[in-house]
Amino acid sequence: MTQSLRGAARSMVYRLPVGVERRLLFLYYNRKLPHFSKPVTFSDKVNWRILNDRRPLLEWTCDKLAMKEYAESAGLEGLRVPRTIWSGSDLGDLLAVDLPEHWVLKPNHRSGLVYFGSGQADLGELSTVTATWLDAFESSKMREWAYATARPMFLVEELLGPPGSPPPDYKIFVFDGEPDLIEMVNRYDGNQQRLYRADWTPLDVLYGPQGIAPIAPPPPELDRMLDIARQLGKPFDFIRVDLYDLSDVDGSIVFGELTPYPCGGLERFSPASFDVELGEKWRLPALGSGA
Repeated sequence: MTQSLRGAARSMVYRLPVGVERRLLFLYYNRKLPHFSKPVTFSDKVNWRILNDRRPLLEWTCDKLAMKEYAESAGLEGLRVPRTIWSGSDLGDLLAVDLPEHWVLKPNHRSGLVYFGSGQADLGELSTVTATWLDAFESSKMREWAYATARPMFLVEELLGPPGSPPPDYKIFVFDGEPDLIEMVNRYDGNQQRLYRADWTPLDVLYGPQGIAPIAPPPPELDRMLDIARQLGKPFDFIRVDLYDLSDVDGSIVFGELTPYPCGGLERFSPASFDVELGEKWRLPALGSGA
């Protein structure tokens, strides 16, 4: 299928009722029919949450500034929350901000978009790069509800780690306050990832299109990271807590974000049996029969 046809097909799917759209997207990515009404797998349960769960507990979990406020308010020893240098909806305001030598620009209400800046802001370049960043893709197209409540704006944060060498990203899957799974993503090495149990037992499980990274040694402060994830994840039946270990740089564990909808519930696990195994860890709240 050509690129233009793919774009037209996606545009048609995004116009369908949310339940139909989600099922078609799931079928496309997973090559199998979903079971959202009686979810068993982890992926089915992420989609069940997208379709059904509107609790106040979740409504702020896709707003980056709100996540940071939550992490700061937890008052956890050894947890550092990245400094917000500026936030707002008009990039022109950055011209009056005394920016550090290196900084990072993100949208507050979107996922996966980032710009690494240095020195004074180049407004022309930023306007081009961020032309679509204030759109509401995750909420309006992917129907991920919590994104609809996030404030559409930009934020500038401090850069973590040395320029050009982002630290490994540890994505900790927490069920009922207990860490169970860790996805380690090395963005400096082609976004390769590997899954580990909480005790750092490596798993030969592929999650998404990235290749499986070689087995890495555990982070120096694994126990502290697990305890932080445990505390931040305690109120939720499931949440993913993303952390960075900078203990070898400045002794800190750094908060990344919370994720209620990992990969939008669309990426495949291989082997597929692991999706079932992980789904058994998640006890869904009693909200009804599903969509």
